[in-house]
Formats: sequence, structure tokens, C-alpha cells
Amino acid sequence: MDGKASLARLLEGNKRFMTGRLAAKDVKTPREATKAGQKPFATILTCSDSRVVPEFIFDTNIGEIFVVRNAGNCVDVVTLGSLEYGVEHLHTPLLVILGHEKCGAVTAACSGGVCPPNIQAIVDRIKPAVAKKGAEDVEKTIICNVQLTAEEIRKRSDVISHMEHEGHLIIVEMKYFFEDGRVHIIR
Repeated sequence: MDGKASLARLLEGNKRFMTGRLAAKDVKTPREATKAGQKPFATILTCSDSRVVPEFIFDTNIGEIFVVRNAGNCVDVVTLGSLEYGVEHLHTPLLVILGHEKCGAVTAACSGGVCPPNIQAIVDRIKPAVAKKGAEDVEKTIICNVQLTAEEIRKRSDVISHMEHEGHLIIVEMKYFFEDGRVHIIR
């Protein structure tokens, strides 16, 4: 499966999720099939928000997507290493950066308040989006944060940027909406 087919598969799964008619899941068969290894068709970086569950949002099963999560879908060296593992070692042809509306991490960055040190480290990674879009519109800053995250991944990961340049990887930026469960492709 190439990146375009992987994206189409995610979007079809999202349509099912939006209607509430998820595909029937046999988890035993894929659990057994993945004992020896995994062959996901997409790598997804998303927020740790408990309402953002890519396996449900895209109606996938065990072993189908490789998910990396942290508050604010930020990039650090561990996150980059995880993403590189997904796209290079597991050969996923699609990397999705998935933000979501009403993101608490972006809201905290927009508020400009002081946080405990470890949370402040997350806020500091989101501040470039705040500086670019302003603190007044959290939703636009969420989109900007996703875009800047994708740019940072390309800049900081020779593995990912090379795979994209060679046509082995497609990077797609998305935003998830709670109200209807849809994902919107940013770019």
C-alpha cells in the first residue's frame, strides 16, 4: 500500500467513525497475526488527549497504525526517534500529524501563564505557533502548531525528509473535531 492508498483507508475509516457504524472487529485474529511483528500502514503523531483515539477515529484494528502520542503533538528527540522507527523500520508510507480542536496544551501556551517545569517544556514547544498566530485565536494556533510540527519533523529528521523526498512517504497534517468526529486535512 502506498501513501495515497493509506490516506484513503484512514479517511474511509473516519467516515465510518463519523456515522457511528464501525467495522466489525475480530481482535483475536490480528492479535495472533501480529505476535511475530507488526506491519502498520500509517504512522500517526497525535496529542495525548483521551478523547483523541486514532484507532477509533480511523476505525482501525490491532497492528494497522503506529501511534506516537504526547501533549500538544510536540516534537522532541524521543518523538522523532519513534516516528523514524514507524516510517523507516516499519515502512509506513504515510505520516499523519493529527491535532485537535480545543487542545489544552495549545490553550495553555496561548494563556501565557506559568506552569510547572515539565508542563512548561510542552508549552515552550508550542510558543512558536502562538508567536506566529497570536494568542487570541486558539483554533488557528492549533492548526499552526500542527503545521510547525510537520516542518520541524522535516527539518530535524534526515530519515523522514529523505523518505518524503524520494517518494516513499507522504506527510499529511490533520485536525480532529469532537462535535462530529471528522478529521480535516490541513495540507
